Amino acid sequence: MPDCPSNCHNWYFDISKDDAESAVKLFQVPDFVGDACKAIASRVRGAVASVSFDTFHRNSALVIREAVFGKEKAASDLAVFRYPSNNLVITNIDVQSVEPVDQRTRDSLQKSVQLAIEITTKSQEAAARHESARMEQEAVGRLERQKILDEAEAEKSKKELLTLQAESAAVESTGQATAEAKARAEAAFIEGEAAVVQAQLSANAANIKAAAELETLRKQQEAEIEHLQALNELDISRAKDLALIEAKKFSNVVSAIGADTIRSMAEAGPAMQAKLLQGLGLSSFLITDGNSPINLFNTANGLLGGGAQ
Repeated sequence: MPDCPSNCHNWYFDISKDDAESAVKLFQVPDFVGDACKAIASRVRGAVASVSFDTFHRNSALVIREAVFGKEKAASDLAVFRYPSNNLVITNIDVQSVEPVDQRTRDSLQKSVQLAIEITTKSQEAAARHESARMEQEAVGRLERQKILDEAEAEKSKKELLTLQAESAAVESTGQATAEAKARAEAAFIEGEAAVVQAQLSANAANIKAAAELETLRKQQEAEIEHLQALNELDISRAKDLALIEAKKFSNVVSAIGADTIRSMAEAGPAMQAKLLQGLGLSSFLITDGNSPINLFNTANGLLGGGAQ
């Protein structure tokens, strides 16, 4: 016996309001639902009979749609099954369940299904175990590989650490030597600058000392010049005063003697001159004109000295 499918249909009546004849066809078939189900069942039974049991159970929905709508229209969304007698149009069939009519077939199918389920379950379990073992082996392999990679990375890191330590030690020793050399160079530079500054300061001090000594010498010379000028001025002033005194004395003597007496003395002879001179208290005198000048200061000193004698 074939299977008995349980399904649902989507349907409608294809009529036109302007076509009265098509509206009358709605009532031509009294039990249109039963007739449609019989027609569909007949098509389904014919299609199921033409395929194997296993094929039908695997592709039951497709076999039923091809049986109702045809192979060309089964895969299309626009597939329809039309009844011309009453314009009934079936647009879709939804297969809900498929059950064998024969009890032995049903039992065999149930056993087959159970066996298939067991086989599938065992196959899945075996596949799961195999997959688990494979994944475990892959995990172990990845773990070993990761260990090797970690060890290699650790050795690489250790090598880099040793390299860095060696470089650090080299940099440290080089840096210390460089720092010492730099410190010595800076110390020598500072000493040189200090020597230059000291030399500049010494030169400035020497210049200041020389300038001070020069200024002192200049002041001393100026003071000596001023002192000599003052002494010379005093001597000149004293000589002028003495000359004025002598000139005044001589003028007084001449005034006391008188011009006539002097003329008589000039006219008298030497004896008379000697007497006159003795009477005047003069030891000697000199008469000259303006064309033959004489040093009156020395003359005055001689007259004074002679008078004193």
